[in-house]
Amino acid sequence: MTLDVAWAQRWVRRTAAVIGEHKNELMELDRQIGDGDHGENMNRGFTAVVAKLDALEEPPAQVGDLLKLVATTLMSTVGGAAGPLYGTAYLRAAKVAGLDELDAAAVVAVLEAGLEGIVARGKATTGEKTMVDSWSPAVQAAQTAAADGAAPGAVLEAAAQAAEAGVLATVPMLATKGRASYLGERSVGHRDPGAASSALILRAAAATAADPDLGTAA
Repeated sequence: MTLDVAWAQRWVRRTAAVIGEHKNELMELDRQIGDGDHGENMNRGFTAVVAKLDALEEPPAQVGDLLKLVATTLMSTVGGAAGPLYGTAYLRAAKVAGLDELDAAAVVAVLEAGLEGIVARGKATTGEKTMVDSWSPAVQAAQTAAADGAAPGAVLEAAAQAAEAGVLATVPMLATKGRASYLGERSVGHRDPGAASSALILRAAAATAADPDLGTAA
């Protein structure tokens, strides 16, 4: 599967569909350790992204152009911390994705840039029960897969699997960043909602790379 701008569009549409499917789950995760609006905010944001994509007279020329559209839309429509965090992640990723097609190295660069944006904006590191705990292992897995000669889609699959494992790893963590940190010990025993939505986004990327029929409509 070629990871070109057509794939990127399907990734965005698949993400919107998956976030919509898991909206209530994300809201429940956020109710447990936050203010309960993460699913609603993310669904609103990606619904707006798809609407903007549908309204374009011409499709984006390169992968980076589409990622920039996602970034600016999320920043303007997603409330709470998620909007700036995801917006910065996509914006940083867009800057290294000014390409017609992503090879394995470019996939790694996109994921690295996304993580760098999240860390720069949120000032978080691993082990603090945030979306970094999903993104960081995803980047490490992608780097390893690419170094081993994996194809671009396989690099995304490795990243998605690591992100999903990262979500589960947040359960025993004590939150020390964000709203969840106010709960202290009560934050232990819950999955982080930001890590969970991150894993959904990365799974959508891998799924649309593996199946060209996914994301053709949302």
